[in-house]
Amino acid sequence: MRIFAIIVFLCSAFSTAYAQDASGTILTEDYHQQDADIAVRMREILRELGNYDDVTVQVSEGVVTLRGTTTSATEINILTPVAARIEGVVAVRNEVTETANLSQRLDPALDRFRARLDQLIIFLPLAFVALCAFVLVVLAGIGIARLRQPWDRLAPNKFIAELYRQIVRIAFVVFGIVIALDILNATALLSTILGAAGIIGLALGFAVRDTVENFIASVMLSIRQPFRPNDTVEINGDQGKVIRLTSRATILLSFDGNHIRIPNATVFGSRIINYTQNAERRFKFSIMIDRNADLGATRQLVCDTVQSLPFILSEPAADTWIEALHPAGVELIVTGWVDQTQSSIARAKGETLRQVKIAIQSAGIVIPDATQAIHIQRDSLESQLTETTQVEPVNASSEASLRKIVEAERDQEPTEDLLRDDGQKE
Repeated sequence: MRIFAIIVFLCSAFSTAYAQDASGTILTEDYHQQDADIAVRMREILRELGNYDDVTVQVSEGVVTLRGTTTSATEINILTPVAARIEGVVAVRNEVTETANLSQRLDPALDRFRARLDQLIIFLPLAFVALCAFVLVVLAGIGIARLRQPWDRLAPNKFIAELYRQIVRIAFVVFGIVIALDILNATALLSTILGAAGIIGLALGFAVRDTVENFIASVMLSIRQPFRPNDTVEINGDQGKVIRLTSRATILLSFDGNHIRIPNATVFGSRIINYTQNAERRFKFSIMIDRNADLGATRQLVCDTVQSLPFILSEPAADTWIEALHPAGVELIVTGWVDQTQSSIARAKGETLRQVKIAIQSAGIVIPDATQAIHIQRDSLESQLTETTQVEPVNASSEASLRKIVEAERDQEPTEDLLRDDGQKE
């Protein structure tokens, strides 16, 4: 019994030498087992990751030490967070370096290249089907856009018809891209493409803002058509006959025979006076008479003289009124209306002024002269009237000549014009 008690005492002492109190603290042998488990777990992870055949793992007191070589710095950086996630790891000492062996470093790249080549070979038939679908959709859009009847009938002119065709082409191209990406199961790429296209379009819009504004003005002018070929207009202070409206500018022929090219953006934002809109047009001029004259009788005389001219319209009727009193005399304003398709407005105004002057002087009314001059006295008033009272023709021959010039200019480039005679005029 005494020997058995001694043995029990020695076993108890040996146990207390390697164990702590009963508070749940881990035994020393358990530390070694946990380090071994961590090492085994880390080696299994390295085998699954691959490319870590030359990496060794050592674990002591929860500290993991990694040594060896790999083919890239990326593979080295992955090791530390992977090891730190293993349960029981206190710290990680990563001593792995990049290998200097060129063949080992090229092998992963070659493997990736072979894998991508295999993927490409598998992907080619599907890509060919997607390409065929895209081409068929685009060809269908081009065929529809080439049809003349619907677009020429819907559009007010050739420019707008071509714009409709271009929109149809673009719509079918986008539709073809969507179908091709859907076949490739890459529709998510479409949003990226559209987003990039939107950003590029916005940047280009700011860069070519004037060009875009001019193009939009051309579209609006071709639809509204505020004038027609051969119309006499005034745009931004420039007067002339309209030759054509292009996609970039409005071309006028001045009365001096010069070409005036006005950007359509300027035309669209400017005040446009169309003198040809109505056939009836009024001219106006002023004439001075002596203060001592009978103003009422003189005004009636001038009005009757103007109205009696053969080229003056009866409706609206000619008119005359007293405008102002000046030191030199009384100013009368004389107006008359003519049919500008039959009479030249400039020659009608000149001939009317001549006839009014003859009528006033024949009635003994003095037309004052503000300048000081020496006159030789004549015997009678009749001797001063050397002008004939016969009314001269005021036909619009010059207008016809300008019209011929405009028509010749238009015949040189018949397709480059957004105006048409049967279009709706504003």
